[in-house]
Amino acid sequence: MTTVPRPGVVDRELVLDLGTVNAQLLPVVGGKAANLGELIRAGFPVPAGFCITTGAYQQVAAHVFGSGAPDAAPSDTRAERARAAILASPVPAGVVEAVDRAYRTLGDSVPVAVRSSATAEDLPWASFAGQQDTFLNIVGAAAVLDAMRRCWASLWTDRAVSYRTTNGIDHATVRLAVVVQQMVQAQVAGVLFTANPVTGHRGHTVIDASPGLGEAVVSGAVNPDHFVVDATGALLERRLGDKRLVIRALPGGGTERIARTAHPEQPCLSDGQIRDLTALGQRVQAHYGAPQDIEWAVDAAGALWLTQARPITTLYPLPARPDSDLHVYFCVSLAQGLTRPVTPMGIAAFRLIGSCISEVVFGSVVIDPVAGPAVCADAGQRPFVDITPVLRSRVGRALVPRILDVMEARSAVVLRRLCGDPRLAVRNTSPWPFVKRVLAVLVRFRVPLQIGQALLRPAAARRRVDRVGQRLRSQLSVPTGVTATQRLDHAQRLLATTIVPIMPAVTPVAGAGFLARALARKLAGDRVEPSEWDEVLRGLPHNVTTEMDLELWALATRIRADAAAAGALREAIPALLAHRYTRRELPPRLQQGLESFLARHGHRAVAEIDVGMPRWSDDPTYVLGVLANYLRLEDPDLAPNVQFSRGTRAAEAAVLGLVSRVRRHSRLRAAVVRMSLGRVRELVGMRETHKDYLVRVLAHVREQLAAVGSELAEAGMLATPEDVFFLDLTQARAALAGTDMCAVIAQRREGYQRELRRKRGITRALRDVLARALVVAVDVLLAGELHQPIHDLVSHRPADHL
Repeated sequence: MTTVPRPGVVDRELVLDLGTVNAQLLPVVGGKAANLGELIRAGFPVPAGFCITTGAYQQVAAHVFGSGAPDAAPSDTRAERARAAILASPVPAGVVEAVDRAYRTLGDSVPVAVRSSATAEDLPWASFAGQQDTFLNIVGAAAVLDAMRRCWASLWTDRAVSYRTTNGIDHATVRLAVVVQQMVQAQVAGVLFTANPVTGHRGHTVIDASPGLGEAVVSGAVNPDHFVVDATGALLERRLGDKRLVIRALPGGGTERIARTAHPEQPCLSDGQIRDLTALGQRVQAHYGAPQDIEWAVDAAGALWLTQARPITTLYPLPARPDSDLHVYFCVSLAQGLTRPVTPMGIAAFRLIGSCISEVVFGSVVIDPVAGPAVCADAGQRPFVDITPVLRSRVGRALVPRILDVMEARSAVVLRRLCGDPRLAVRNTSPWPFVKRVLAVLVRFRVPLQIGQALLRPAAARRRVDRVGQRLRSQLSVPTGVTATQRLDHAQRLLATTIVPIMPAVTPVAGAGFLARALARKLAGDRVEPSEWDEVLRGLPHNVTTEMDLELWALATRIRADAAAAGALREAIPALLAHRYTRRELPPRLQQGLESFLARHGHRAVAEIDVGMPRWSDDPTYVLGVLANYLRLEDPDLAPNVQFSRGTRAAEAAVLGLVSRVRRHSRLRAAVVRMSLGRVRELVGMRETHKDYLVRVLAHVREQLAAVGSELAEAGMLATPEDVFFLDLTQARAALAGTDMCAVIAQRREGYQRELRRKRGITRALRDVLARALVVAVDVLLAGELHQPIHDLVSHRPADHL
């Protein structure tokens, strides 16, 4: 679990004036107080106050917990008991005296806000917004002490415990300070984001505002006014809420919630106040050097106050840009269906492959192949390619969206809209450089000849592809006794020279099938519905993925007939079965059947394009889960082999129907359509073969890197062999040379886990800033004007309160 800095053994101060606090005092004052102190010292308008340090909490916690905090879980009775014990524990006399003295310096019976400030709060990667309690309009020292105690107890609420668990933060390392500030008797209050938390647009300021105290907005209890302002100060959006709830301070302490009639026609901020808020937000962002989530209030005199500022932790990170121009990035891993982050070694593999693509396809030799071509970038532990030059090319903007229409149609929609941006105007109008490069690649790899052979002799073309696979497998071995450095050299050479040539050596066969399909559609004209062409592609033979599934079903059928094997699959969880498999303890039919299947397909995996991910041969849990599910399948009509046969018959019937319909108009056309559709059935199934070959190479590379990791772990350079996948190739060489990489690995692992936990996934919905449209599964990021992938767009509330 992630730990946060511990305070010193002795905290000399129980109470600190907020004006003396800074970021270096985080272990003593917590994240909220540290940020407020920074703002005060930078001259921002922040209400005066003081911080009750973690030392005060420590005194009570030591009395309640002894030497350590409870290792609680959400909804755990231990957390409930911890809260009760803190509330029942007496406050030490020294703390009472220090708080009383500090409170009196603010004035007699002055109303204050009492806020929790945890040491794991308002951090760049975890905001903890709303996880601990806040108490408003507290009057009197005794009431402050009571609110302080309730803040301490809120460290152990179910929501706080759950948030720490989710973010991998050790409960035992978290301490709580308490901020006490003069209340701003707000006429209007709310939140401000210096980057749009919904779209991720770094150039937009978003303001939510409502009358009364800001708690109504922060908690989501009110439908506020919503304003969006661009970098020039222009108001892009003004959406007025009904503002039916107002929270006001009561004389003598406490607050009241007032329901009122809707006032959607009356904005609670003037245009001048919106401009002032925007300018203040930009100053705060400039001070911290990162987008900020700010809480603010306007008092009766019209003065603007900041009551909190913290980093926006939900923004998807930006790739590093080579200049200040607009750039468009395409996520390589998402294009392959991989939504999770990629390990550092996986990204290193993408960069090396990118260098090979640059040389083979574009004729551009990369000076440092390991670093990759200049267009390679990464953000959020995912590999990206800068496709800006493509969009600025007349050929590129015509060709790439058409390719994406087949691969990822929703991304094609976004790219076409981006092409309308004047900053992406065409600079390269001549098609001839591109045409020459394409012709050179086609000639070099004899692609036209391969397509012709596939159309004339499909079986011979498939045999040639099989020979390509055999030659490839012959390269995937190393002599016995090789050193770790030699293994690393071997892995790097495969990535740099083997992966890319597979594509033009294998894909033309399936490509010929798609060409035949296009010819048949052209000849058939509008006599055939589009859905009928899809029917032709059902139950395709020679598809490695389909064959793999049918093999698994056949294995499940054999296991069903064996009582011991079937019982093991039905009674034990797949992870336990996988452990027994590695120890060769499964029933014989299951053990041998799984070994046979993995001998052919063990190079496959979930997220298999990442060399850092275990293969099925490393961990067959997934395969065992599929087998267990197949055993539960009772309806024979749902069996994979039955469905495949049904699909094949449907496709054959569709072919006969199409040919018959065309024959009514032209016998010659019908004959060509029949032949073309025959080629479709014989060739298109090969479209998965190239990926199977690529993954086989990646699996072998992983095997070599794992061996390097094992050697480094045995030498004490790594904690575990798997740590090698949190280095890149250069760093792995440095580790072999004796460089300590433990700190780098720890940082990389933490970043990787953080991306796995990211609330805003990369495949759901996002708002297209330029086109104002919702797009699904978009893998385009605009540096400086980022389209942030998010889960949903049902709310404009603060991101950390969704």
